[in-house]
Amino acid sequence: MSGSPKYSTVTVAPAYARLEAQRRRAREAQRRRQQAQRDKERAEQAARRAAEAAVRRERARAEAARREADVANRRAMSERAHAHRVRQEQAAADARRLTEVRELIDRTHVEESEVRALRQRLDELRACVGRAEDVGGAIEELRGRIVVLGREGEAPGQDTDQGAVMAGLESRLAGIGAEAGAQDPQGHQACVDLLGELRAAARPGAETRFRALIGTVEHALARHAATVGERIAEERRRAERAREAEREARERAAGQEAVQQAESAALEAERERLAAEFTEAEDRLRVVRGSVDEAVDEARELADPELAERIGAALAAVTDRLAAGASAEALTAVATLEDTLVRAEARLDELQLAYTRRMDLAQALQDAMLGEGFAFTGGDDQDGRLLLSFERPSGATYRTTITTGGGTPLLVYQVDGEPDVTPGQAPDGAVCDRTEDLLERVHEAIVVRDGFVPGELTWQGKPPGRQARQVPGAGEWRWTR
Repeated sequence: MSGSPKYSTVTVAPAYARLEAQRRRAREAQRRRQQAQRDKERAEQAARRAAEAAVRRERARAEAARREADVANRRAMSERAHAHRVRQEQAAADARRLTEVRELIDRTHVEESEVRALRQRLDELRACVGRAEDVGGAIEELRGRIVVLGREGEAPGQDTDQGAVMAGLESRLAGIGAEAGAQDPQGHQACVDLLGELRAAARPGAETRFRALIGTVEHALARHAATVGERIAEERRRAERAREAEREARERAAGQEAVQQAESAALEAERERLAAEFTEAEDRLRVVRGSVDEAVDEARELADPELAERIGAALAAVTDRLAAGASAEALTAVATLEDTLVRAEARLDELQLAYTRRMDLAQALQDAMLGEGFAFTGGDDQDGRLLLSFERPSGATYRTTITTGGGTPLLVYQVDGEPDVTPGQAPDGAVCDRTEDLLERVHEAIVVRDGFVPGELTWQGKPPGRQARQVPGAGEWRWTR
């Protein structure tokens, strides 16, 4: 009926189905080649990143070893410097004590053979001090030996030589050490005062007082020597504690430096990890970027804006996260983009096959219409539909829409200006004899020459009693007439 859309579904002939299967296999093979190429590029980039990471790790290990060696060298140098300083201080102290011992030998009145032995021992100890050996105990042993030799035979009695007694006691005070006055000032002063009293009593008529004072002086000297010895020992203990504290401080400093180096190494490793993730995301995006852009363009060309939007959104998710420096999120997004691309390319293959099917059907229809005397006046592809316009010499226009929704082609005819309705011939429905006959001839031409088989031509109000007939060349295919 003129003005009423007429519909006909189209099935695909076996020959065309085989051709389409070949096309599908060819596109699938091409898609696999593209995916294999992308996989190869990703593998090459991963190998390059792994090699670069290995170089960075080796460089980091070398740098860490260098830092550890520097720390160990600084620590060793500090310990050597400290040990050298301690040895110098000890050697200086020992040298001073040996000088005191030499002066004590000079003041001691003993036999010449004893003096030679004492001086020989003194020279041996000086040599040990020069070699930075610890001779503190040996010096004190020599000092005690000298004091004992000086006191031998000095037990005071009625006939004791007061001058010799005084010299012996003064020698004992000097033998305590030049620094004894600073180490025990009260005891030293008490000894000096008592020796002064003893010297004052060393006169005729004061022998009793002289003998009485000797014991007091000896007691004061002994107490003074013991006090000085204790304080020297305490000073040594303090010095040792100070050296131990310094050593512990150096170890703590070295430990803190090691901790700081470990923290720095951990931070550097984290930066390396984030940089590696970021580089991997960039590399993988670079591999698929061209294919993604092509897929977006093809989706738009094949009238699937939703697919184009989905691909574009997956791409934007990657670029946005890369711009924000979110490496882990960018890696996740690029993996999603890769998966989206694979599925989109499969979908685009089907869309391309459907587009090719529409174009082939359009070409078959155009050839058949031209064979019936139509003029082709234009065509357009809109939203997955092909719009074709034909005109008959009489001026009637046939606008045909070809769709392939769901994979099954559909022809929709809109006829204007065709006086093909015969009123009153069929009271039970509208009749379109002229238009229907024309379109049936067009369909017969499509079946004979191309791989498409148009089905029954229907329209709104078509009589239900139309008879079917076989179309030449269609095998068992029939439509209702």
